[in-house]
Amino acid sequence: MLKYKRADRVAELLKEEVSKYLLFELKNADLGFITITNVKITDDLRHAKIFFSVLGEKQDIEKAEHNLHQYAGRIRSEVGHRLGLRYIPEMVFLYDDSLAYAAHIQTLLEKINREKDEKA
Repeated sequence: MLKYKRADRVAELLKEEVSKYLLFELKNADLGFITITNVKITDDLRHAKIFFSVLGEKQDIEKAEHNLHQYAGRIRSEVGHRLGLRYIPEMVFLYDDSLAYAAHIQTLLEKINREKDEKA
């Protein structure tokens, strides 16, 4: 039988609820096309790092990050009510550049393959 820590289960619930809240409740928050990619929460459930990704240029990312920090209190309050937790973790939003990095690697691989085909 697999054992899961409570923090892992709460992190997954937090990811789901924050995503829903951003999608359906904060439509006019000017967040752009944002995706919650991961949530890491401490074992005592006091602090949560919420990783997000945004489709767009650097200024879009900075704008979304600024707005997320501005709405963090409202998001924390609303998500806390939805989850019914005794203590709602402090939320910190961090940009997740792994998708951009993966796209960069994909571009490099395609370039290498094109050069390889041209030489052949």
